[in-house]
Amino acid sequence: MKRLLFPLAAAGLTAAVLAAPATAAPSWAKDDLAPKPADAYGVANFWLDANGAALRKATQYTLDTKQVPKLVGSASKGAPDGKPGMTGPTTATKAAPSTNVNIPKTIGKVFFLDKEGKTRWCSATSIQSRNRNLVATAGHCVFANNGKENVYDKWVFIPGYYQGKAPWGVYAGAYAFAPYDLDTYDDYDGDYAFVAVHNGFSLGSKEVSLKEWTAWQGEKWLKPREITAAEFRKCVLNLGECWSVGPKDAELAGPDHPEAVLERNEVSKQTYAAAKVGKGQGFKFGPPVEEPVTATEWRAYNGLGEKGTGPDKLGNYTITHYYTQKWVKPGSARKYYEGGFIVGAAKDTGRLGDTVGGQGVAWNQPLGQQVTVFGYPSAPHPDGDKPFTGTTPKWCAGKTNTKSYQVNTFKVETHQVLKCSMTEGADGGPWLIKYNNGKRSGYVNGVTSVGGDNNGDGRIDFISSAIFDGETADVYNKANYASTKSIVGPNGEMLK
Repeated sequence: MKRLLFPLAAAGLTAAVLAAPATAAPSWAKDDLAPKPADAYGVANFWLDANGAALRKATQYTLDTKQVPKLVGSASKGAPDGKPGMTGPTTATKAAPSTNVNIPKTIGKVFFLDKEGKTRWCSATSIQSRNRNLVATAGHCVFANNGKENVYDKWVFIPGYYQGKAPWGVYAGAYAFAPYDLDTYDDYDGDYAFVAVHNGFSLGSKEVSLKEWTAWQGEKWLKPREITAAEFRKCVLNLGECWSVGPKDAELAGPDHPEAVLERNEVSKQTYAAAKVGKGQGFKFGPPVEEPVTATEWRAYNGLGEKGTGPDKLGNYTITHYYTQKWVKPGSARKYYEGGFIVGAAKDTGRLGDTVGGQGVAWNQPLGQQVTVFGYPSAPHPDGDKPFTGTTPKWCAGKTNTKSYQVNTFKVETHQVLKCSMTEGADGGPWLIKYNNGKRSGYVNGVTSVGGDNNGDGRIDFISSAIFDGETADVYNKANYASTKSIVGPNGEMLK
């Protein structure tokens, strides 16, 4: 049994439809990505935080080799290992207008952290599955190999990714399925993976009460709103949600003074604990306020508040502040504030297949077929020319070679190849046979694995893919039954 040397990173379907050949042993492997909703929420939020800063920072995954691969024709025709089969594409049940009329809504990018913790991306597509939750991509876009086989961290799929936008939400990976029994393959011959994803979600925000804000388990921040003195006088009845800011030497007054205004006075945890509850000078000013801060702010903080122990499961750093009441005469240089307790309320965008549909899947098909390949190429050619940006998807079309090819750099013995100039970044993009341009759908019969410069001009001129066969059907059949769920509740709260 062999494993990948450095693995590149169907409504109503039944096991009978995708049954593996009788002579083949089960050949799939399953690995957890972020199966728990709370973990998936944190993963997706990592990419969406700060208006998608991590998404914009990410670069295309680059193959772990200094040598430009060369594709060498073999004598093999990549003969099928069983009967040909396929399962048809599904259409979206939700309205999802395309931002680019030439590209299927199923096409998108997968984002993840590589072995060095760098933000990376590859190409991928939504595919047909009974739970409408599967993504097909290259195996090297999911699996790392650093002494043991494992998966990349913070893995998400963004369908319809277009110039930095996630129009239909972010889908966090739950489980990854890939071939591991390589009795008839060698290394990158099994360079594909099927990933089951949770329901997608997008981030929004809403203002809540201090009580709700304190209890909120997801992202939250403070954004006080300045109000007038008249508005303040009405709000002050709701002690703890409005306050004033003025000169530190303002004259104190009793809380019942007709012109007295309320300030927040930060104190230590011990002073707050000893304070009384009610309305009065030095009494408690609402419950403690847990403020999310950056890691830098957290490390540098040296005030009266209490620092948390470090990042929580969502990666948040916090400082808890304690306030007592300070009643003063208004004076002239005073500003008034209210509320500003904001939470990051997520919105469930539904199952992947319901939102954007899914391409069909085919296996044991003959070579030499017309295919349409999509992806997000970005890397420069070997000669340094950089015609692609990676911000928008591109495509190639043509017939695959009638014979399989070897890629000695990655010990590939049987890959299908297509003449195409897409560079790295297109890795994992689907190879669609029987593609209908009107319906924007076809059957995934491969995913981009490596590219090669065969004529030696310093330009990528061929790309290759694993040949989808009976083992692929076996892996797909297992992934097809993976069950996932929504990761946010009806009010935008994180589910556990």
